[in-house]
Amino acid sequence: MFSVASHLTARSAMNDDAVALNSKKSSKRRCKASRGASRTTIRAEKTKDGPSVCIAGVTGAVGQEFLRVLKQRNFPYSEMKMLASKRSAGMKIEFDGETYVTEELCAESFDGVDIALFSAGGSISKKFGPIAVEKGCFVVDNSSAFRMVEGVPLVIPEVNPEAMKGMKVGGKAAIIANPNCSTIIALMATTAIQRKVGIERMVVSTYQAASGAGALAMAELKQQTKELVNDGEIKTKEIFPWGYAFNLFSHNAPMTENGYNEEEMKMVKETKKIWNTTDISIAATCIRVPVMRAHAESINLTLKNELSEADARKIIGEFPGVSLIDDRANNRFPMPTDASDQDDCYVGRIRRDISQKNNKGLELFVVGDQIRKGAAQNAVQIAELLLK
Repeated sequence: MFSVASHLTARSAMNDDAVALNSKKSSKRRCKASRGASRTTIRAEKTKDGPSVCIAGVTGAVGQEFLRVLKQRNFPYSEMKMLASKRSAGMKIEFDGETYVTEELCAESFDGVDIALFSAGGSISKKFGPIAVEKGCFVVDNSSAFRMVEGVPLVIPEVNPEAMKGMKVGGKAAIIANPNCSTIIALMATTAIQRKVGIERMVVSTYQAASGAGALAMAELKQQTKELVNDGEIKTKEIFPWGYAFNLFSHNAPMTENGYNEEEMKMVKETKKIWNTTDISIAATCIRVPVMRAHAESINLTLKNELSEADARKIIGEFPGVSLIDDRANNRFPMPTDASDQDDCYVGRIRRDISQKNNKGLELFVVGDQIRKGAAQNAVQIAELLLK
């Protein structure tokens, strides 16, 4: 029977911004590291002129995706270091034809390192991020620890690369924050509209996959589905206190005093920081759905100036990193299966909001891979900006 390691609490597994350091089970169609396994394999290339890179949280789902994306994007590196928790230290990872032994994350881990990709959780980032910077290492952090800290860039490379102006390997080191996955996906779909006519109000409803809650949540969804199909009842509830298979529920992030949960408030606050504006009203409702991988979002916009459906479709489709699936005749629009394991975010259902006057209301639907563009891919793209 499926079992979650006793040291991993449900809370640590339920954060869309972090996957526990000791999580060793990755999703299908990526490098396979089933629980209890001692080795994973990924291919990449190496150059003596590249930066020295380390992965903090390499045994988690996002950490494993870091390695895969680095290879696929031919990211140059001279040295690579694999870091994880004490429990996962000693695990062997084959990367670019070499066997690496995972080291326990400590202060000395960043000696001689140029770029550190963090996906180890907020507490680890808060502890070790500043230490890495003191040692001259740029930190690209996937947690929420530094996103709203003044002076820390919060970056989607297609949207606001100017936030990293002057930052370059060899220069003054700093922490750069990777936005929340839901924020990234939403702004990939809407930034072209914001630039063209301005957005006065944005209402977002998310449909978030198990991947956002970590590799163990993905495994539990799969196990629960088997149990329901074969036995008619769910027996395994170790990550969430309720059934996940064939069910959906409000996002499991902690609630705030205003009735919104932390995931929803991240979208509100991060959007304003990334777009460098306070002149927009935002509301979000975040829902966990029984999808293995890739988040979906329904977005309703009130525009500052008129924009036709045709023009909206054109400028969204031309935005880098976005592809359209918008076939009304065949009722074919973006689905999580379209975006899973893909670089692009997919947008469709682009239509005028008939409840709003003139052409100042717009509806659209977007899906994006939470582990790729929502996490690892965006982080690696940030690292690429440090080399320019």
